[in-house]
Amino acid sequence: MKSFHQSGLVVLSALVGALALAGCRQDMHDQPKYKAAGYSEFFADHRNNRPLVPNTVARGRLNEDDHLYRGKIDGKDAESYPFPITADILQRGRERFAIYCQPCHSPQGDGNGIVVQRGMKRPPSWHIERLQKAPPGYIFGVITNGFGAMYDYSERIKVEDRWAIVAYVQTLQASQNTKAEELTPAERQKLTAAAAMGHEGTGGTKAGGAAGAHDEKKPH
Repeated sequence: MKSFHQSGLVVLSALVGALALAGCRQDMHDQPKYKAAGYSEFFADHRNNRPLVPNTVARGRLNEDDHLYRGKIDGKDAESYPFPITADILQRGRERFAIYCQPCHSPQGDGNGIVVQRGMKRPPSWHIERLQKAPPGYIFGVITNGFGAMYDYSERIKVEDRWAIVAYVQTLQASQNTKAEELTPAERQKLTAAAAMGHEGTGGTKAGGAAGAHDEKKPH
């Protein structure tokens, strides 16, 4: 009888201990920890987030090359590109331009894009004299940092694609502002052939406009 009574006490003690432990249970998802931007009694400034060690740089993001990452050489807008521009890069620039720039700037770069036609503020044409003379670094800076009503694209477009867009913009400027007499004989022959095809397809309106754009001294 005594043995049974002692066994019962042992079992009861075990149950009480289990209940006590259950009351103190703390799952991993509820463990004590500091949360981002939270309050702390431990630190003098009461912030959980601690300041970075001086001169700390995220791995792979030092971005020391001013030419590539900021479009600058010796603090001035770069007059050149940080890498050779190929046909593939121009094609990439054309694709990125169509995605990110064309809705406002239009396919021709005159600033009369589809969203402008629906009430958005019109950006300047890429074909005005000031922008025709702008160096590549300036255009890269506008894309990277934004300008006026245009927000920056530094987080939306990777740096190489921004340069590809710059190259395409300058190609677009040349295509709309080059006079026929400045072309080589082979280029003139291609222009004449393109104009002839335009005449056949549109009754002359489109081809005449294209040829006139190259012959006139004024841009569109």
